[in-house]
Amino acid sequence: MTDEATSTADEADAARGDRVVITVSHNGPYCVSGAERLTTHLGESISTSAQMELCRCGGSASKPFCDGSHRTNGFDDAKDPKRVPDRRDCYDGTTITVLDNRGLCQHAGLCSDRLNTVFHADGEPFVTPSGGRFDEIRSAVRACPSGALSFAVDGREMREEVDRVNRPPEIEVSKDGPYRITGGVELIDERGDPVERPEGASEEHYALCRCGHSRNKPFCSGMHWYVGFADPPAAEEPTLFEWAGGYPALLRVTKLFYEKYVPTDPLLSPLFARMSPDHPERVASWLSQVFGGPAFYSDRYGDYNRMLGEHLGKCLSDDQREAWVRNIVAAANEALLADDAEFRAAFCSYLEWGSRLAVENSQLTSQPPLNMPIPRWWWVCDATPWTRASALADTEPDAPVTVPAEGEAPSFERHVKTLFRRRDRDSMRFAFDLWSYEDVRTHADSILERVRAGTMPCDGTWPPESIELFAAWVDSGTPA
Repeated sequence: MTDEATSTADEADAARGDRVVITVSHNGPYCVSGAERLTTHLGESISTSAQMELCRCGGSASKPFCDGSHRTNGFDDAKDPKRVPDRRDCYDGTTITVLDNRGLCQHAGLCSDRLNTVFHADGEPFVTPSGGRFDEIRSAVRACPSGALSFAVDGREMREEVDRVNRPPEIEVSKDGPYRITGGVELIDERGDPVERPEGASEEHYALCRCGHSRNKPFCSGMHWYVGFADPPAAEEPTLFEWAGGYPALLRVTKLFYEKYVPTDPLLSPLFARMSPDHPERVASWLSQVFGGPAFYSDRYGDYNRMLGEHLGKCLSDDQREAWVRNIVAAANEALLADDAEFRAAFCSYLEWGSRLAVENSQLTSQPPLNMPIPRWWWVCDATPWTRASALADTEPDAPVTVPAEGEAPSFERHVKTLFRRRDRDSMRFAFDLWSYEDVRTHADSILERVRAGTMPCDGTWPPESIELFAAWVDSGTPA
């Protein structure tokens, strides 16, 4: 721990026992004790220790952990006088009253994106409770990561419905945003006193600033959107699991599916009437692992034989299979799962493939092979989002081509590589990598033939000087 927090934390350790506690050190990091669940936004575990320091100045080079940058970058944890006022508003509807404190909101957009008939990001009033069903509003309020939302029925706040009393303590490092705290993690200052919270704030779930610029420190106020706070970029070729948003995104889908769609479908409701309470978590874990994520299903529930055993003897029909696929796609749409053409092609292809196997394996006469590996699904036919420039996306300006100085021999790294734009590279990666020296050297003659013919790249011809540069590089022996 940092020197300024060590003595206070040591004094409080004995009283904390096994509790998970976050100590907000003055102008310093979050000092965390007792945490066992620290995860990425994808639901992947991050190694923890009994005592940890999490960065809150935004400047650490080893995010999410503190590296002492707050000592040199002028980090100040004072609240901004211009912050949104601490005021709780009540919005009455026909069956429910929504309670909201804009002064605590982290502007994640989970409510307005998923239920925009009730929550209005750019309009007043912010909430119109009569625009949605009771269960939809309840779900949206419970999903609020900052704890700014709650609801009341017949004049009584239903805090026990908003806060999930059995949720284990967890700290999620959200993507390019705050720490999302769930499970009633205690939040104290250096003196050991509870951190003062805005009116109506939840103590079971809340969001802590990670960018260093919140106007309502230590709580997030959404400033990460405006200061360009970003984590290190993801892999150039993400898995389907990563592209989807990981386990939390897939769990949103399965929860919606089993809580909303299955009970109203006459073909599916009898089939799942006796499912275990954690069935949505099981299916989300299976999909996570199948789509290239961690071994969530294997580690938590079992191997392929365990999944196979869930279907044996069920005698599933084709009509039930079609209803399952149709409804889970509808749930994916409502949960705002990634809907680009490439992801949905892969997502739906697995649903079709997997559901057909389930029907086949469920028949009384079936003899499915045992001990098979859990499938590992990938992008379909090399159709990936990064190989196609969207017709609706803003076009990135091309990087300038580096031309050899007079008398300088052309090289791949300094000159030839700059001829190929990112979209050129992406469109050709099914065959070879235009930013790889070995690949371009191997295919140099065919590349030269195509650029001279004007058939590469596909969206226009190279200017003569670029063709001449590439030809000169080939003639000089393709130096690296």
